Amino acid sequence: MSGTGTGSSDGTRGHGTGTNAAVTRSTLRQQIADALRDEVLAGRLQPGQEFTVKEIAEQYGVSATPVREALVDLSAQGLLDAVQHRGFQVHEYSFADFRGMVEARALVTDALFRGLTGAAWSAEVEEALCGVRRRGEEAGRAALAGDLNVLIGYDLRFWRELGAIFGNPYLTDFLHRLRVQSWSCAVPLLRREGELAGRLWAAHTDLVDALAGRDQATSRALFAAYNAHALELIESLAAGPPPSS
Repeated sequence: MSGTGTGSSDGTRGHGTGTNAAVTRSTLRQQIADALRDEVLAGRLQPGQEFTVKEIAEQYGVSATPVREALVDLSAQGLLDAVQHRGFQVHEYSFADFRGMVEARALVTDALFRGLTGAAWSAEVEEALCGVRRRGEEAGRAALAGDLNVLIGYDLRFWRELGAIFGNPYLTDFLHRLRVQSWSCAVPLLRREGELAGRLWAAHTDLVDALAGRDQATSRALFAAYNAHALELIESLAAGPPPSS
C-alpha cells in the first residue's frame, strides 16, 4: 500500500481536547477512508487482501482511533469486511454482485432522469449541467484512451454532480455509493485485462446533451446501452479467456 501524505501534526495522537479535537479526528477519519477507497479503486488493495488497524495507522502515521473508524465506515459501504481477530480485508465481489449493482443504479438513475427532464430549470441548473458536461468530456477521453485511473475519477465526479442537480442528497449519496461499489467490483478484472482503449463506455457527453434537450427517451436509451455494455464486458472478463484448442 502506498501512503498519500495524511499526517498527524493536527493533534490526533490524543493531545487535542474539546470540539476542535473532535472535528480534527472526524476530518482525519474521512481522509483515511478516502485514501483507502482510492487504494481499492487503483487496484493497489486487492480483493481478499487483509490488513490490521495497526498497519494502516503506522502507514499513515496516525493514531488507531480514526483509522478504526475509517475502516468501519468502509465496511458499512461494502468495500471492506471485518475479519474476526485478524482485522479487515478488501471485499471480494462476484459477477452476481455487479449485476445487482447495475440493476439498482438503473432504478435510481431512471428516477433521476425523469426528474431532470420533467422539471423547469433555473440558470443555476443550466450552469451546473455545463460543468457536468466538462466532466463528461474528460471521462470520455479517458475511456477512449483506456486510462482507467483518470476515467474512474472523472466518472465518479460526473455522476455525483449530475445527481446533485436533482436536488436530493440522499439519492445522490446512494447513487455515488453504488458507483464506487461497481467500480470496486470491476477494477480487478479491468486491470488484469491490460489494454482497454476503445473498450470502455465513452458516451458521457451524449447523455448530457440528451438531458439538456429534455429528451428522456434518448437519455434512457443511452443509459440502457451503457448498462448492457458494462454487464457484457465484466461478464466476459469474469469468465476468463476461452480455452485454447
